[in-house]
Amino acid sequence: MTEMLKTSQTPTVLITGGAGFIGSHTVERLLELDIRVRVLDNLSTGKRSNLDLDHPRLELMEGDVRDRALVKGVMAGVSHVVHLAAQVFTTASVEDPPASASHNIMGFVNVLHTAKEAGVKRFVYASSVAVYGNPAEIPSTEDSPLAPLSPYGLEKRTNEDYAALYGGLFGFASIGLRLSNVYGPRQDPSSPYSGVISQFVRKLWERQPLTLYGSGEQTRDFVYLGDVANTIVTALASDYHGICNVGRGEPISLLQLIDALAEIAGHRPEVLRLPRRAGDILHSVVDPSRLRKTLGVVPAISFKEGLRLLWNATAQVTPG
Repeated sequence: MTEMLKTSQTPTVLITGGAGFIGSHTVERLLELDIRVRVLDNLSTGKRSNLDLDHPRLELMEGDVRDRALVKGVMAGVSHVVHLAAQVFTTASVEDPPASASHNIMGFVNVLHTAKEAGVKRFVYASSVAVYGNPAEIPSTEDSPLAPLSPYGLEKRTNEDYAALYGGLFGFASIGLRLSNVYGPRQDPSSPYSGVISQFVRKLWERQPLTLYGSGEQTRDFVYLGDVANTIVTALASDYHGICNVGRGEPISLLQLIDALAEIAGHRPEVLRLPRRAGDILHSVVDPSRLRKTLGVVPAISFKEGLRLLWNATAQVTPG
């Protein structure tokens, strides 16, 4: 899987946002494969504690992807790029669209262009199923209509358009990964924008009620973080150019999620039911066939196994 990464005499992978939730696990995976990694992170949501800063093949540089001079300097000697740095919260993008666009469009273009100028061999970036909006097709394929409902979704679609344009104009190949609902260790449950699984897990640990908006029949395609990190590494080593959905293709309702977590926790939580929130998408599931065909990737961690891994990881860091 890593042979193409090692075609360079001194392969170095730059991961923007590498101290964050997905980035730090990708860093770990690359270090396990003896790949040199450089992380660029402004530490607004990422944490130094997520990284093994004593590792001889890891370098952390603190800074913002919108800083052109900084990014140019960080890109020196880099053979491959994983771009994960972003403003990742849909609600925050609605509350402040200019700030979100600054991070997610200008920051993306800055890293993309600098990578092209530096002659980077491979550019992998995180897109999102938010580009589909309220999906016209279930499951959504990469060719399904795009109709984002938030600035965040629009920004990710714009990223894909820029990447495709750079491929056509400059022959700069890239792969965008439309990530479904990713969950796993190091996702901050204290954030009001955090994923539903991390919030539910923390509340179950603290024996607090869970808040459920709507009927609970709404479905999501949950994919475990370890599978996402492995997908990113595989994408770095591939020669595919374009877009891939990253998910399990398995619809899980919020009621099923609560049942599974209650079984793992060993107690049934109180559930506070509130009306469905305006704009909430009822169903979001992707077709991961292209991921399997082009990258040979099949997510290995089942939904319940992933929940148990997250529960056990939470137990290691939760007081009491």
